[in-house]
This record gives sequence, structure tokens and C-alpha cells, in this order.
Amino acid sequence: MAAMMMMSQVACAKLGGLQALPIQSSKFSKLSGARGATSCSPRLATSLAGRVRCEAGKGEGPLADAKAVVDRQTKTTITKDDILRNQETNESEKKSVFGTEPTSGSLYPRPEVERRPETGSKNFFSVFAFDGAAPETINCRLAMLGFVWAMVVERMTGQTVFEQVTNAGQPGLLYFLGAVQLFTYASLVPIMSGESTDARSFGPFTARAERWNGRIAMLGFLGLVITEAFTHSAIFGM
Repeated sequence: MAAMMMMSQVACAKLGGLQALPIQSSKFSKLSGARGATSCSPRLATSLAGRVRCEAGKGEGPLADAKAVVDRQTKTTITKDDILRNQETNESEKKSVFGTEPTSGSLYPRPEVERRPETGSKNFFSVFAFDGAAPETINCRLAMLGFVWAMVVERMTGQTVFEQVTNAGQPGLLYFLGAVQLFTYASLVPIMSGESTDARSFGPFTARAERWNGRIAMLGFLGLVITEAFTHSAIFGM
């Protein structure tokens, strides 16, 4: 009788994100005296095909749990009130680099609340505007990657940046185009989700540090290309 009662319990398994429907045998229910369907406890855990986890009503998994942990450690929520407060107190937000005052609805400069992904428009023209969230972020990251890549390849092959890109048989141009696509997509995902780079930090890895390192890398890469154009030799060559 005890075996029959155990077999009448509901089978509940979560496999590959699919929630199995409760299954109950009427035959064994009558024999065991069970009344109605029994529910699957959220804490029920069993093993099937290696690993099966039963979480009643929850559509989460290890990836969602890992994302939640990363968010707690690295993410800071930026609200509209925070942005408006910074506009009023930050002197750099009261005028642009050209000395003009940001005006709502203008092409440039725009108020911080309009150019931020958290509160502003996330269409293509807004994100890729001169003061948008995407251009500097993507250019900084590509410049840092490009400068390090150029330095390493020059040290290994003795070729200048121009030779790495244009010489026959060299995959430099292909790698560059691939890196542009990858970094652009990776940078746009959080921006289109309403998250700016200032919302993330992990120890010394902050948005401010990334911007300054990226700006220095852009200047360094430009100086590297111009210098090698005049000297016709790799600066970091052997």
C-alpha cells in the first residue's frame, strides 16, 4: 500500500526550460485513497538524465542566477532624479566643449537627461549622435584593442600598422572588421536596454577609467600610424 501511495504522487520535472504537466494515475489514486491532484513542492529536487531541477512556477536557471549575482556586484541604478540633479550641479553639464548651453531638442549639445540611455531616446540617430552613448564608447574600446594588437603584432612580425592591414595574405583587415562588428554589438546591447556605461563598475574598472584610457589609446594609435607613415618602419618592431 505504501508503494502505491508513493506512485500516486505528481511527477514534476523542469527540463531545458519546459515545465512538465502534473501527471496522476487514477488507478493508483483510487487504491491509495488520494483525493484530487497533489502539487509539486518548489523544493523538490530529483535526478533525471544527469540533472533535473523542479521549481514550481519559476522560469529561471543557472544563467539567470549568475546574472543576478553579477548585477548585485557591479550594477548601480541611475534614476532620472540623479541625472537631473547632476545637470544642475555639474558645471560640465551646463555648457558644451564649444561653450554653448545644452538645449532640449537640439542636435548638439543636448541635456544629459536626453542623451542618457536610461531616460533619453534609444533610436539609432540618438544613440549614434555626436554626444550619444555609442560613438565614444565603441571608439575607445576599439582604440584600446587596436593599440595593444598593433604593438604585439609589430613586435612579432616587424610590420607597420599599414602593412598589417594592406599586405597580401595578411588577415589584419579581416580581424579589424570582425572586431568592429563584435565590439559594436556588445556595446549596443546594454545601451539599447537602457543602461549606460556609468551604471557598471567593478573595482578599478569604472566608466571614467575606461573613457580616459580609451581617449589616450585613440591618441596613441593615431600617433603610431602617423609616425610610421613618415618613418616607414614599425615603432615596436624587432
